Amino acid sequence: MTNAIHVPRALQSFMSGQDESIPGPESPIEEKLIFLQSNMVSFVKQYQLPIIEVSLVVSKYLRILTDSLVEKANMYDEKIPDNLLESNPIDAESVEPIFLDFPLESLVNKVDQDRMDIFDTILRTSINRTELPFPQAIALLRDWEVIVRTQLSRATSPGHLFSPLDIPEGF
Repeated sequence: MTNAIHVPRALQSFMSGQDESIPGPESPIEEKLIFLQSNMVSFVKQYQLPIIEVSLVVSKYLRILTDSLVEKANMYDEKIPDNLLESNPIDAESVEPIFLDFPLESLVNKVDQDRMDIFDTILRTSINRTELPFPQAIALLRDWEVIVRTQLSRATSPGHLFSPLDIPEGF
């Protein structure tokens, strides 16, 4: 018996590039952002992605995109706005670290790598196929980062990290 996640046919056609509803490179940036956002929200809700898994994938893409943007900016001696390079502040009451004694490796070993790979593929495919400019993709991912970090800050035990991410209504 396998633990593989069933990927719906619509998602398979999207990831393979056969979905005609993908905005093209010539589409307005707003369409591309809506496409990325709706695919992320849909997958996270449908598969009830845990906070830790969303956090790992979003932080990975923020790092990749910001590093690439910084590299390009340096080539042309340009400055990138701080709001793209730095995390936005979160509304969290005085947060005390609760996981200091818990081995991080144990947490990471419990994530569902297949689910994270699919979420990763959704982000990569959405950004690459629509040719979404990196600054706009980073800004969208910074919004996700705030939600994830806020929920991470409210966790009271390592088990809470595996609770499904709660996406605010209308996000």
